[in-house]
Amino acid sequence: MTRALVTGAGHRLGQAMAVYLAGRGYDVAVHYASSDAGARETVAMVEAKGQRGVALQADLTNEDDTQALFGRAVDALGGPITCLINNASIFEYDTVETATRTSWDRHMESNLRAPFVLTQGMAAQGLEATRDDMGEPLAPGLIINMVDQRVRKLTPEFMTYTLAKMGLWALTQTSARALTPAIRVNAIGPGPTLQGGRQSAEHFAKQRAATVLGRGSNPADIVGALGYFLDAPGVTGQLLCVDGGQHLAWETPDVLGVE
Repeated sequence: MTRALVTGAGHRLGQAMAVYLAGRGYDVAVHYASSDAGARETVAMVEAKGQRGVALQADLTNEDDTQALFGRAVDALGGPITCLINNASIFEYDTVETATRTSWDRHMESNLRAPFVLTQGMAAQGLEATRDDMGEPLAPGLIINMVDQRVRKLTPEFMTYTLAKMGLWALTQTSARALTPAIRVNAIGPGPTLQGGRQSAEHFAKQRAATVLGRGSNPADIVGALGYFLDAPGVTGQLLCVDGGQHLAWETPDVLGVE
Protein backbone atom coordinates (compact mmCIF):
# COMPACT_ATOMS: atom_id res chain seq x y z
CA MET A 1 0.00 0.00 0.00
CA THR A 2 1.34 3.44 -0.93
CA ARG A 3 0.68 6.21 1.56
CA ALA A 4 1.59 9.88 1.36
CA LEU A 5 1.75 12.88 3.66
CA VAL A 6 1.45 16.24 1.95
CA THR A 7 1.91 19.34 4.09
CA GLY A 8 0.00 22.48 3.22
CA ALA A 9 -2.45 20.40 1.17
CA GLY A 10 -5.58 22.39 1.92
CA HIS A 11 -5.17 24.60 -1.13
CA ARG A 12 -3.02 25.68 -4.05
CA LEU A 13 -0.09 23.43 -5.07
CA GLY A 14 -0.39 21.19 -2.02
CA GLN A 15 -3.93 20.32 -2.99
CA ALA A 16 -2.92 19.67 -6.60
CA MET A 17 -0.13 17.32 -5.53
CA ALA A 18 -2.33 15.47 -3.03
CA VAL A 19 -4.98 14.84 -5.69
CA TYR A 20 -2.31 13.79 -8.20
CA LEU A 21 -0.91 11.26 -5.73
CA ALA A 22 -4.38 9.86 -5.18
CA GLY A 23 -4.62 9.38 -8.93
CA ARG A 24 -1.38 7.42 -8.71
CA GLY A 25 -2.86 5.08 -6.11
CA TYR A 26 -1.76 6.76 -2.88
CA ASP A 27 -3.82 7.15 0.25
CA VAL A 28 -3.12 10.71 1.39
CA ALA A 29 -2.79 12.46 4.74
CA VAL A 30 -3.78 16.05 4.00
CA HIS A 31 -2.04 18.42 6.40
CA TYR A 32 -3.34 21.94 6.89
CA ALA A 33 -2.73 24.79 9.32
CA SER A 34 -5.91 26.88 9.12
CA SER A 35 -7.65 26.04 5.83
CA ASP A 36 -10.08 23.51 7.29
CA ALA A 37 -12.62 23.84 4.48
CA GLY A 38 -9.90 23.50 1.87
CA ALA A 39 -8.50 20.40 3.55
CA ARG A 40 -11.93 18.80 3.59
CA GLU A 41 -12.26 19.63 -0.09
CA THR A 42 -8.89 17.99 -0.78
CA VAL A 43 -9.94 14.87 1.13
CA ALA A 44 -13.12 14.69 -0.95
CA MET A 45 -11.08 14.98 -4.14
CA VAL A 46 -8.72 12.22 -2.95
CA GLU A 47 -11.68 9.99 -2.13
CA ALA A 48 -13.17 10.70 -5.56
CA LYS A 49 -10.04 9.06 -6.97
CA GLY A 50 -10.88 5.92 -5.00
CA GLN A 51 -8.26 6.45 -2.31
CA ARG A 52 -8.41 7.16 1.39
CA GLY A 53 -7.91 10.73 2.53
CA VAL A 54 -7.58 12.13 6.04
CA ALA A 55 -7.21 15.77 7.13
CA LEU A 56 -4.68 16.53 9.86
CA GLN A 57 -4.36 20.00 11.41
CA ALA A 58 -0.98 21.11 12.73
CA ASP A 59 0.81 24.40 13.27
CA LEU A 60 4.28 23.79 11.85
CA THR A 61 5.69 26.75 13.77
CA ASN A 62 4.83 24.82 16.96
CA GLU A 63 7.36 22.16 17.93
CA ASP A 64 4.85 19.86 19.62
CA ASP A 65 2.55 19.91 16.60
CA THR A 66 5.44 19.30 14.25
CA GLN A 67 6.84 16.41 16.27
CA ALA A 68 3.44 14.70 16.41
CA LEU A 69 2.39 15.10 12.78
CA PHE A 70 4.24 12.23 11.13
CA GLY A 71 3.08 9.66 13.66
CA ARG A 72 -0.47 10.93 13.35
CA ALA A 73 -0.30 10.43 9.59
CA VAL A 74 1.01 6.87 9.97
CA ASP A 75 -1.75 6.04 12.45
CA ALA A 76 -4.48 7.66 10.37
CA LEU A 77 -3.52 5.84 7.18
CA GLY A 78 -2.75 2.56 8.90
CA GLY A 79 0.85 2.01 7.93
CA PRO A 80 4.19 3.45 6.83
CA ILE A 81 4.36 6.64 4.79
CA THR A 82 6.21 6.04 1.53
CA CYS A 83 5.92 9.54 0.03
CA LEU A 84 6.44 12.78 1.96
CA ILE A 85 5.85 16.14 0.29
CA ASN A 86 7.24 19.03 2.35
CA ASN A 87 5.13 21.73 0.76
CA ALA A 88 3.83 23.93 3.61
CA SER A 89 5.63 27.24 3.70
CA ILE A 90 5.49 30.72 5.14
CA PHE A 91 6.39 33.40 2.58
CA GLU A 92 6.63 36.84 4.14
CA TYR A 93 8.63 39.83 2.99
CA ASP A 94 11.65 41.10 4.90
CA THR A 95 15.15 42.36 4.18
CA VAL A 96 18.45 42.27 6.03
CA GLU A 97 17.44 45.60 7.59
CA THR A 98 13.87 44.73 8.55
CA ALA A 99 14.15 41.04 9.53
CA THR A 100 13.30 40.32 13.16
CA ARG A 101 13.69 37.36 15.46
CA THR A 102 10.01 36.67 14.87
CA SER A 103 10.32 36.65 11.08
CA TRP A 104 13.45 34.48 11.37
CA ASP A 105 11.75 31.95 13.64
CA ARG A 106 8.57 31.76 11.58
CA HIS A 107 10.41 31.06 8.34
CA MET A 108 12.93 28.67 9.86
CA GLU A 109 10.34 26.68 11.80
CA SER A 110 7.88 26.20 8.94
CA ASN A 111 10.24 26.06 5.97
CA LEU A 112 13.22 24.16 7.42
CA ARG A 113 12.68 22.79 10.92
CA ALA A 114 9.35 21.11 10.09
CA PRO A 115 10.68 19.40 6.93
CA PHE A 116 13.69 18.20 8.92
CA VAL A 117 11.51 16.72 11.68
CA LEU A 118 9.23 15.05 9.13
CA THR A 119 12.29 13.68 7.33
CA GLN A 120 13.40 12.20 10.64
CA GLY A 121 9.99 10.57 10.94
CA MET A 122 10.31 9.11 7.47
CA ALA A 123 13.77 7.76 8.26
CA ALA A 124 12.69 6.23 11.58
CA GLN A 125 10.18 3.93 9.86
CA GLY A 126 12.96 1.60 8.78
CA LEU A 127 11.92 1.28 5.14
CA GLU A 128 14.10 -1.21 3.30
CA ALA A 129 15.15 -1.13 -0.33
CA THR A 130 13.92 -3.92 -2.57
CA ARG A 131 15.62 -5.15 -5.75
CA ASP A 132 14.63 -4.51 -9.33
CA ASP A 133 14.93 -6.91 -12.26
CA MET A 134 18.64 -6.13 -12.54
CA GLY A 135 19.21 -6.87 -8.88
CA GLU A 136 19.88 -3.23 -8.06
CA PRO A 137 18.42 -1.41 -5.02
CA LEU A 138 14.98 0.12 -5.47
CA ALA A 139 13.98 2.77 -2.92
CA PRO A 140 10.43 2.38 -1.59
CA GLY A 141 10.46 5.89 -0.11
CA LEU A 142 10.43 9.33 -1.72
CA ILE A 143 10.68 12.78 -0.14
CA ILE A 144 9.97 15.88 -2.20
CA ASN A 145 10.96 19.25 -0.74
CA MET A 146 9.27 22.26 -2.29
CA VAL A 147 12.14 24.71 -2.40
CA ASP A 148 12.01 27.78 -4.68
CA GLN A 149 13.76 28.69 -7.89
CA ARG A 150 15.33 31.61 -6.02
CA VAL A 151 17.92 29.27 -4.46
CA ARG A 152 19.45 29.27 -7.96
CA LYS A 153 19.18 33.06 -8.24
CA LEU A 154 19.79 34.69 -4.91
CA THR A 155 18.49 38.20 -4.30
CA PRO A 156 18.31 40.31 -1.12
CA GLU A 157 14.51 40.21 -1.21
CA PHE A 158 12.57 37.98 1.24
CA MET A 159 15.71 37.53 3.30
CA THR A 160 14.75 35.02 6.00
CA TYR A 161 12.48 33.09 3.63
CA THR A 162 15.38 32.69 1.20
CA LEU A 163 17.76 31.59 3.95
CA ALA A 164 15.28 28.96 5.09
CA LYS A 165 14.76 27.68 1.54
CA MET A 166 18.53 27.51 1.03
CA GLY A 167 18.65 25.38 4.16
CA LEU A 168 15.91 23.15 2.75
CA TRP A 169 17.91 22.69 -0.43
CA ALA A 170 20.92 21.70 1.69
CA LEU A 171 18.70 19.29 3.62
CA THR A 172 17.59 17.77 0.32
CA GLN A 173 21.16 17.01 -0.71
CA THR A 174 22.45 15.83 2.66
CA SER A 175 19.45 13.65 3.46
CA ALA A 176 19.57 12.14 -0.04
CA ARG A 177 23.01 10.84 0.88
CA ALA A 178 22.05 9.88 4.43
CA LEU A 179 18.89 7.94 3.58
CA THR A 180 20.10 5.95 0.58
CA PRO A 181 19.19 3.37 -0.63
CA ALA A 182 15.76 3.16 1.03
CA ILE A 183 14.60 6.76 0.51
CA ARG A 184 15.22 9.13 -2.38
CA VAL A 185 15.10 12.87 -1.67
CA ASN A 186 14.55 15.49 -4.35
CA ALA A 187 13.32 19.07 -4.65
CA ILE A 188 11.05 21.11 -6.89
CA GLY A 189 11.69 24.83 -7.35
CA PRO A 190 8.52 26.58 -8.53
CA GLY A 191 8.57 29.99 -10.13
CA PRO A 192 5.50 32.18 -10.71
CA THR A 193 2.75 29.55 -10.68
CA LEU A 194 -0.27 30.87 -8.76
CA GLN A 195 -1.00 34.51 -8.01
CA GLY A 196 -0.04 35.41 -4.44
CA GLY A 197 -2.25 37.32 -2.06
CA ARG A 198 0.13 40.28 -2.06
CA GLN A 199 0.14 40.53 -5.89
CA SER A 200 -2.15 42.28 -8.30
CA ALA A 201 -3.20 40.42 -11.43
CA GLU A 202 -1.18 42.93 -13.44
CA HIS A 203 1.97 42.34 -11.44
CA PHE A 204 1.59 38.56 -11.59
CA ALA A 205 1.17 38.64 -15.38
CA LYS A 206 4.24 40.88 -15.68
CA GLN A 207 6.27 38.54 -13.48
CA ARG A 208 5.37 35.52 -15.62
CA ALA A 209 6.10 37.40 -18.85
CA ALA A 210 9.54 38.41 -17.56
CA THR A 211 10.86 34.82 -17.42
CA VAL A 212 13.17 33.39 -20.07
CA LEU A 213 10.29 31.47 -21.68
CA GLY A 214 7.92 34.41 -21.37
CA ARG A 215 5.59 32.28 -19.29
CA GLY A 216 5.34 30.95 -15.77
CA SER A 217 4.56 27.44 -14.65
CA ASN A 218 1.14 25.98 -13.92
CA PRO A 219 0.02 23.43 -11.32
CA ALA A 220 0.07 20.77 -14.06
CA ASP A 221 3.78 21.47 -14.54
CA ILE A 222 4.43 21.02 -10.84
CA VAL A 223 2.59 17.70 -10.62
CA GLY A 224 4.41 16.67 -13.79
CA ALA A 225 7.69 17.22 -11.96
CA LEU A 226 6.38 15.17 -9.05
CA GLY A 227 5.42 12.42 -11.48
CA TYR A 228 8.91 12.44 -12.94
CA PHE A 229 10.48 11.91 -9.54
CA LEU A 230 8.00 9.13 -8.74
CA ASP A 231 8.97 7.37 -11.96
CA ALA A 232 12.75 7.93 -11.85
CA PRO A 233 14.25 5.45 -9.36
CA GLY A 234 17.78 6.45 -10.30
CA VAL A 235 17.36 10.12 -9.31
CA THR A 236 18.10 11.55 -5.87
CA GLY A 237 19.50 14.79 -4.48
CA GLN A 238 18.23 16.84 -7.42
CA LEU A 239 16.41 20.16 -7.78
CA LEU A 240 14.07 20.62 -10.73
CA CYS A 241 13.19 24.28 -11.27
CA VAL A 242 9.74 24.52 -12.84
CA ASP A 243 9.71 28.25 -13.43
CA GLY A 244 9.73 29.27 -17.07
CA GLY A 245 13.50 29.66 -16.76
CA GLN A 246 13.12 32.34 -14.11
CA HIS A 247 16.25 31.13 -12.30
CA LEU A 248 18.39 31.72 -15.40
CA ALA A 249 17.75 35.39 -16.11
CA TRP A 250 14.83 37.74 -15.81
CA GLU A 251 13.98 41.34 -15.05
CA THR A 252 15.29 42.25 -11.63
CA PRO A 253 13.21 43.57 -8.72
CA ASP A 254 14.20 47.17 -9.39
CA VAL A 255 12.55 46.85 -12.81
CA LEU A 256 9.54 44.82 -11.76
CA GLY A 257 8.87 46.70 -8.56
CA VAL A 258 8.40 43.78 -6.19
CA GLU A 259 9.81 40.28 -6.72
